[in-house]
Amino acid sequence: MKALTAFLAGAIFGAGLLLSGMTNPANVLGFLDLFGAWRPQLALVMAAAIAVAAPAFLLIRRRQRDLRGEPVELPRRSGVDSRLLAGAAIFGVGWGLSGICPGPGVVLLASGKPLVIVFVAALLAGSWAASAAASASVESAAPGCAVD
Repeated sequence: MKALTAFLAGAIFGAGLLLSGMTNPANVLGFLDLFGAWRPQLALVMAAAIAVAAPAFLLIRRRQRDLRGEPVELPRRSGVDSRLLAGAAIFGVGWGLSGICPGPGVVLLASGKPLVIVFVAALLAGSWAASAAASASVESAAPGCAVD
């Protein structure tokens, strides 16, 4: 049931990206072009996503369980640190250069376009590198020390 729920949520998310035009890199790059031909569609998509997600997060925080009654653990980190800033900067540069975000990138993978294939390969490589770096930092921590 969990896999079916995840599949349906992903399908709805992908359909929303297609319908909103967010799989078109020109729309994303147009949003980032504040002093040129600015396209506000992405801001509207983000506002709609926040309007849908915020009540769900409030409900989950209060109940600590999903709608099926399964326990949910939300991220505990809340501070801004160098890892967050570095990750955001890398994400932003990749987004600005390609006009593709990870969600639309996965949706666009079905197109078979070389740019999208390179983007998703770089996304996977970056995810692997981040996981390897996090594992290395945990392993190098002194025994008994917690690493966030």
